[in-house]
Amino acid sequence: MIKVRHSSVIAIIQARMGSSRLPGKVLKDIGGKPMLFRVVVRARRAQSLGQVVVATTTDSNDDPVFAFCRSHGFPCFRGDPRDVLDRYYQVARVFNAQTIIRLTGDCPLIDPGEIDRTVKAFYKFDVDFAANRLPPPWKRTTPIGMDTEVVSFRALARAWREAQAGYAREHVMPYLYEEAGRFKTLLVDHEPDMGHLRLTVDTPQDLELVRKIYAHFDHSDEFSLGDIISLLSERADLLQINATVEHKGYKDVDQRT
Repeated sequence: MIKVRHSSVIAIIQARMGSSRLPGKVLKDIGGKPMLFRVVVRARRAQSLGQVVVATTTDSNDDPVFAFCRSHGFPCFRGDPRDVLDRYYQVARVFNAQTIIRLTGDCPLIDPGEIDRTVKAFYKFDVDFAANRLPPPWKRTTPIGMDTEVVSFRALARAWREAQAGYAREHVMPYLYEEAGRFKTLLVDHEPDMGHLRLTVDTPQDLELVRKIYAHFDHSDEFSLGDIISLLSERADLLQINATVEHKGYKDVDQRT
């Protein structure tokens, strides 16, 4: 069990308004609260984190994200709209982070227990990078939407200096895991295998499912991944809501200017 919080352990939640499949999704309403509010509140419950910071962009379209964070007292950093790796590096540097946890603003069901489980494994096995899911050819056993990546500042700084590919800059962590031996990495599997569950928000269908899950739990933020799994095992019809949504690959890049 994680026993202490440390100020140098920082979760960074990337969030912007410009989603291609669901514009403005990070501030969409879920049971009376914006999605980003749900993500921050749930992440803050993780026992392993010293601080949670939202990383948005300098684009004027993301002014609402900055204003939302300011109105709720959430630390917020504005950085490069396209180079998300640079955004993470700059946040980590400004906030003196030694361990960085990457989360995304479109995962309003994120379980703080999943964050703690991944951080614990990162320290236990003394690695440069740990994640509770990795893209193919690795096998995913953690539900989509619980994605947690943990990296040391030292390894992140090296990736920031060396990564050149557009997808590596946009998706932050590929340089850490795509070449065997470059870093000491760890995949933290989930038991039982729940990799088929889609609990993120990237489309209207995803948002509909998440809203129904929150409604079932009376719009509380305190239910766990285990509670969600129990619900979906009883209500298989809910899984049909976003069953046809195709998950993006880690080498997909935003082609918009």
